[in-house]
Amino acid sequence: MCWLHPFLGSCELLSPAPGSARLALARAAPGLPAGLGALCHGCSWEPEQPQKAADSCSSVRSDISPLLKDPAAFRALLDLLEAHLRASFPHIDFIAGLDSRGFLIGPPLAQRLGIGFVLIRKKGKLPGPTESVSYALEYGKAELEIQSDAVEPGQKVVIVDDLLATGGTMRAACELLGRLKAEILECLVVIELRSLKGAEKLPSVPLHSLLQYD
Repeated sequence: MCWLHPFLGSCELLSPAPGSARLALARAAPGLPAGLGALCHGCSWEPEQPQKAADSCSSVRSDISPLLKDPAAFRALLDLLEAHLRASFPHIDFIAGLDSRGFLIGPPLAQRLGIGFVLIRKKGKLPGPTESVSYALEYGKAELEIQSDAVEPGQKVVIVDDLLATGGTMRAACELLGRLKAEILECLVVIELRSLKGAEKLPSVPLHSLLQYD
């Protein structure tokens, strides 16, 4: 079941067509705001390739490709994220995006808010001095980096990604920004897989998700 937050209502998961690789498509329930309906239609699920996803559910992964291909759905996503942040925080200095799909959502969202965007990347991708942190995956370890001068102490940051699953990547990003003494206002994601309890790895940082799947 997919729950739309913070609005009342839900999506139902459609059964896959015979022979289709997709497991499900989200469909908006009657009476939901148009933007949420477009957002539901933009999210789907596909079989997971084991040992290839950095922060994944074992058998399925989210696919936001349909959302990115649909300008109305992507605009609805940005509208919802922007409205949430404007209503929640009077001042934000930076949006920080996680490698790699956070890079698709974060920059246009930062532009709408008139603020800068900060990269949190996989190890070895950033020039200059960096801070790094390693974290556990289902199949091994990975490492994230941020440039040492990306933010100043006390600056207010929102971390953005498409998916929260087991929470390891998001927790590592919070640790990186903590080392730079940034104030993390919120972790903001499009989809949260609640059954994997990733939010429990972020006990001191608020989490906001638009779509919540049980």
